[in-house]
Amino acid sequence: MAVTTYRQRWTLDDRAASVWHSLPVDIPPGCPGLSVTLTVPAVEGAVIDLGCEGAGGWRGWSGGARQSFAITPTAATPGYVAGELEEGTWFVVIGLHRVPVEGVELVVEAVTGPISVIPGLDEYAALTAAVRVPARPPRRVLPAADGLRWVAGDFHAHSLHSDGSTPVANLAALGVSAGLDVMAITDHNTEAHHAELPGLSRQFGIGLIPGQEVTTDIGHANAFGAIGTIDFRQPASTWVTEVAHRGGLLSINHPLGGDCSWRHPLPEHPPLAEIWHSSWLDHRWGGPVAWWQAWGLGTTPIGGSDYHNPSSLTTPGIPTTWIAIDAAAEGPDELVPAVLEGLAAGRTAISAGYDAPIVLRNGNELVVIDAPNTLLVTGDGTTHAVRSAYESIPASAEPGTALVTHDNRFLSLTN
Repeated sequence: MAVTTYRQRWTLDDRAASVWHSLPVDIPPGCPGLSVTLTVPAVEGAVIDLGCEGAGGWRGWSGGARQSFAITPTAATPGYVAGELEEGTWFVVIGLHRVPVEGVELVVEAVTGPISVIPGLDEYAALTAAVRVPARPPRRVLPAADGLRWVAGDFHAHSLHSDGSTPVANLAALGVSAGLDVMAITDHNTEAHHAELPGLSRQFGIGLIPGQEVTTDIGHANAFGAIGTIDFRQPASTWVTEVAHRGGLLSINHPLGGDCSWRHPLPEHPPLAEIWHSSWLDHRWGGPVAWWQAWGLGTTPIGGSDYHNPSSLTTPGIPTTWIAIDAAAEGPDELVPAVLEGLAAGRTAISAGYDAPIVLRNGNELVVIDAPNTLLVTGDGTTHAVRSAYESIPASAEPGTALVTHDNRFLSLTN
């Protein structure tokens, strides 16, 4: 067993130099495990993140949700990837998310050798075993173009692999209860949860989309697809090209979401943006749609609950993102690639919930459902009065359509 200890006072100068700092740890051949503990004093204003980079690549991140983790060849703390500990230099990565004026003294202790207790693992396993498959509500069938059908999804949710309070299995159960067909699990700066998704998808009958919330202090983005981790420490412009190169899809998250608002400069826009996020509490506030218009209505809109725990602003499926997919795609294994293809093609609509009023494209028409006495504003700026519970209107060639009430409360968006 070997112990590496770092004790250092970190200051605003360190925070100004970089948010992230890497502390080297030597991993010998055949190492059976690595255990790391971060000690943060109870200082007001100190928020410190924790992660790990192996000699062979990124091994996990817990942000500020944990102050200890362990990795072995066969098991790891949730948020971290188990597997062989490659010989060479590893790094404990700390993030100086918030540093008080007087600075903060941190102690990092890394121990290499046999691991007797893996923090968080037993708790995670027990919570997962307790989850049962719930009943699904009656399916909502929406009109679709030939060869397509609409499925319901939520593209933003967190588990105990980052700062959520629940295992992936419970997210799957909540998604099924909400009527969802697919749900993206987007834990922060890690892919540790991806290994669970195929099995849980089949168990719960819901397509669980592998995702990563690429998380920084000046903006977040979701990377969708089994594409490996995207390095959040690199410029955001590289995320766009790297995700596309690996065959995934990148989405700007909650662009007006408080201190997580999007502030990264980008010469090239990614294909998706989370226009409807759970933080849109008053739908008479047109900020998200104004951002979409300024960013470019050609960006495909999606929505996300950003569910973390029972005190989150909304539950999974609020809002609901609808995706028109190949009608032949059935079962969780086929749903995930079909949904990613539908997103890439821009076939989306967003409603406030599973059974809420909705506007969607159906071929050359816009169909408005369950929204009598409302207004439809199409991408070319034309406004149409909607009088009944089901109406069809010729679709504008321009993307970006909103369904609103007479007092400008937004009910639904579609591409």
